[in-house]
Amino acid sequence: MTARRRLVAAAALLLGLGTAQAAPPAPCRIAGLPHELLCGSLSRPLDPARPEATRFDLHYLVVPALARRKLPDPVFLLAGGPGQSAIALAPSLMPVFARLNNRRDIVFVDQRGTGRSAPLDCDEPAVQPLAEAADTGKQLQRLAECRERLVRRPHVKEAAGLGFYTTTLAMQDLDAVREALGAERINLVGASYGTRAALEYQRQFPRAVRRSVLDGVAPPDMALPASAGVDAQAALDALFAACAAESACARQWPALRQAWDGLLASLPRSATVADSLTGRSESFMLTRDIVLAAVRAPLYVPALASALPAAIQAAAQGRVEALVALGTSLARRGAPGLSTGMHFSVICAEDMPRLGAASVPQARDFGRGLAPLYEQACAAWPRGAVPEAFYTVGASATPVLLLSGGIDPATPPRHAQRVADALGAKARHVVIPNAGHGQLGSGCVPDLLFRFIAADDEAQALALDAACATSIPRPPAFVPPGSEAPR
Repeated sequence: MTARRRLVAAAALLLGLGTAQAAPPAPCRIAGLPHELLCGSLSRPLDPARPEATRFDLHYLVVPALARRKLPDPVFLLAGGPGQSAIALAPSLMPVFARLNNRRDIVFVDQRGTGRSAPLDCDEPAVQPLAEAADTGKQLQRLAECRERLVRRPHVKEAAGLGFYTTTLAMQDLDAVREALGAERINLVGASYGTRAALEYQRQFPRAVRRSVLDGVAPPDMALPASAGVDAQAALDALFAACAAESACARQWPALRQAWDGLLASLPRSATVADSLTGRSESFMLTRDIVLAAVRAPLYVPALASALPAAIQAAAQGRVEALVALGTSLARRGAPGLSTGMHFSVICAEDMPRLGAASVPQARDFGRGLAPLYEQACAAWPRGAVPEAFYTVGASATPVLLLSGGIDPATPPRHAQRVADALGAKARHVVIPNAGHGQLGSGCVPDLLFRFIAADDEAQALALDAACATSIPRPPAFVPPGSEAPR
């Protein structure tokens, strides 16, 4: 340690501002995980320029390595969204990390604004009426009400406080956890928005990174709302093409795209649907936005998308229950909730300033995608400062594995390929042609993850044989029993 760094450390001790406030992680239990874990927290400044002002507790979870002689480079998981709690994802993701966990700690950090780390959740009801969930006007009203509540929280205090939840500041928090755990280097695994976070961590702290795995790459310059329409359109077009190429699907629904076009042309129209979650019947106006949202959601998961041909055909004939149920299956059950306030703090600061400069392409069916909603929401949302360097990706000094689903409606391969080109010779991009959004739990991917991180030699890691993943088939279209068309 240099003399200057010793002086800074001493000052931090005197002021009670640095890692001196970090208590060692203590034994804890998390629902869904069978073993005793370690839970810790760090006191962090909301604004690093004013460390004596507002502070918050940054929470993290360590799943200790099973082996007595563990390796010194833990694996850090960076969650998606933006707005997911990494700790909340731990029970579902630990099977993916099981082999790595034999000799490496697995660390889950609740990024500022999520989970228990100064959460910016909007306290929305668990179940919203179907019509309200897809009504842009009501969404914006709820968001405005949430913003007013958030500014009164102790870790925000004023509207400007919402500007301190950027990815850049969050990755400084993450590095503080690394230091507190005594790790010289770490392995990063980022999923969806978590890939952007991982790239930003690597930009700021390149010497602290040993390996990176980026699953469903969202580049820092992507402008997420601008890409949503064309990427969803490409996934839907691929679905229609797959149906036409699959004998059973083509035989059952030979005019599927025409049925889809007819459905869109019939809107808006009244509909009555039994809510798949509550069982209660709801009557509402079925709009184009509702139908597009209902189709976009299952495109993330090919197993769910396999039911879309039947649901689209039924909806075109006036029966919309299946389509609505598919559209709400991911958002309304099973997955950990999203911190809405943190989500908009990130998107409004990092993406929206670039949305105006770039033209938002028009998609055949999806139009400008999510751009209009975010334009209106971000018009009143405080924006944090984002350094210009944030939007750049430089050559990587350490191996990076990029994973893409060929039919991903959110982060398709074209985004990852740009990043791989920028990262240079130590980047490896693997495209799984028939996969959607998020590959960590698909087929043999957990094994690829293990072999890439566990490899002692960088060349060995980059020479990874990924044939087992690239050959994963697309699930065939679901044909309701008894409805097969005559041969």
